[in-house]
Amino acid sequence: IMAHAFKNALLPIVTIIGLQLGGVFSGAVLTETIFGLAGVGRMLYEGITARDYPVIQGFTLVIAFGYVAVNLLVDLSYAFFDPRIRLE
Repeated sequence: IMAHAFKNALLPIVTIIGLQLGGVFSGAVLTETIFGLAGVGRMLYEGITARDYPVIQGFTLVIAFGYVAVNLLVDLSYAFFDPRIRLE
């Protein structure tokens, strides 16, 4: 079972992990604001309340780039986990 089914069963798990990492990026703003932690999310929140547009645009770009990078890694890992998928 481990040799034949495990790699194919990892596809949905990898997909969900990739989607959850996108939620972690957006959840940082809420978590750091509620608990008063210093971090990227807190600085983004303070930039929004102060209408500091360069800070908002910068952090939005960084978060979007991270989300795209995670989704790219998930898509590329499909070829590794499922031998039927080829990257051509």
